[in-house]
Amino acid sequence: MLLDGLSLSRRTRWCLHLAALSLICGVAQAQDAGAWTAAWMTSLQSIPQREALPPLYQAPDVAGRTVRQVVYPTLAGDSIRLHVSNHYASTPLDIQRMRVARASGGNAATADAGVAVTFGGQPRLRLPPGGEADSDPLPLKVASHQPYAISTLLGAGQRLQAWHRVASQTSYVSAPGDHTQDTAADAYRVHFTQFAWVDSLAVTQAPAGAVLAIGDSITDGMRSTPGTNRRWPDALSRRLGENNAHAPAVLNAGISGNRLLSDSPCYGERLVGRFERELSAQPGVRTVIVLIGINDINFAAMPPHRGLDCDEPHTAVNADALIAGYRRLIDTARRHHVRVLLGTLTPAALPAPRESLRLAVNQWMRNTREADGVVDFDAALRDPAHPGSLRASYDSGDHIHPSDAGYAAMAQAVPLSLLNAPNHSTAAH
Repeated sequence: MLLDGLSLSRRTRWCLHLAALSLICGVAQAQDAGAWTAAWMTSLQSIPQREALPPLYQAPDVAGRTVRQVVYPTLAGDSIRLHVSNHYASTPLDIQRMRVARASGGNAATADAGVAVTFGGQPRLRLPPGGEADSDPLPLKVASHQPYAISTLLGAGQRLQAWHRVASQTSYVSAPGDHTQDTAADAYRVHFTQFAWVDSLAVTQAPAGAVLAIGDSITDGMRSTPGTNRRWPDALSRRLGENNAHAPAVLNAGISGNRLLSDSPCYGERLVGRFERELSAQPGVRTVIVLIGINDINFAAMPPHRGLDCDEPHTAVNADALIAGYRRLIDTARRHHVRVLLGTLTPAALPAPRESLRLAVNQWMRNTREADGVVDFDAALRDPAHPGSLRASYDSGDHIHPSDAGYAAMAQAVPLSLLNAPNHSTAAH
């Protein structure tokens, strides 16, 4: 299915009257009529488009090759639907073929050939810059917290212009050609640690809905053990699933380096800009947990760099500006009738002026009645003897990002009662 100039989105906003394309409308309407819940997601960000990029920002060659990505849905379901995005790209996305199969291990081999992915009944998808599409419903029964390999054959001229940079999960690029049905990993010779294009997997038969965790590197799981799903949203999902066959999904919309109020050439669109799109794009979200702001506080003090300066703009913020940003998120969640919980900013061994700002923000969060509740991540992680610092056993070593044990403590800090309590927007209606 070619969609130059047309994006098949989650809500069918128009139906083409051309008979040759009538199938598109029928498929979209059938998908929207189903009971879908997002079970896995990632947030995309643009790749800096400059010459002589540092190796960290150099994308692999994907033209005419198959890219295999491994994802872990946090809900079981009887069928699935993939969402594909060409957001942040300046050129079309050309997908020749795609398959999904149960993965059998970290080497990217799959247990079987899986199922072919189609879009409006066709195996090919071509999206314009900024376009997006939902797949047709796929007859693949999935289990929660198990790996599934999404294998995508790209067109001969395809480039990677957007990704999720810190996936904490290995993806694979094949030798040239179609290797979507390979059940062995032999052809997949290049490894990279990003996600691309596929930004959501939804399932049926999931009445419990989803919790959306959104924020910066601490939600993204920076410095957690790669490939082991030790981010705090992963740990929260496992906690919710203990002795509960109807636990909600937990979705991770963290982006390392992300800020509440400022865009970045490396760290993605500011949260006040991307929040509504991320929230509305995921079916079934009932609660959102927000944890962001420490980079807004820190980046103003970072020295400028020649060439690629990922911390620009070095925007100075105060408590009033941050609080105004949080209020924008709260208002957006209200309009979508979604419960919103604010996460306190965690210790980061900050100099006194920045520490005072962090404490002021946290005090407002603990006392405001504008949100539906607070998750006190700060109290869960801080050293009782030095409350401006992480507890040593929760420190990954950089004094900012938690260790695996610290991320587990964050998951334990989420009051489960808040995930089921009435939210302000529901009470108001």
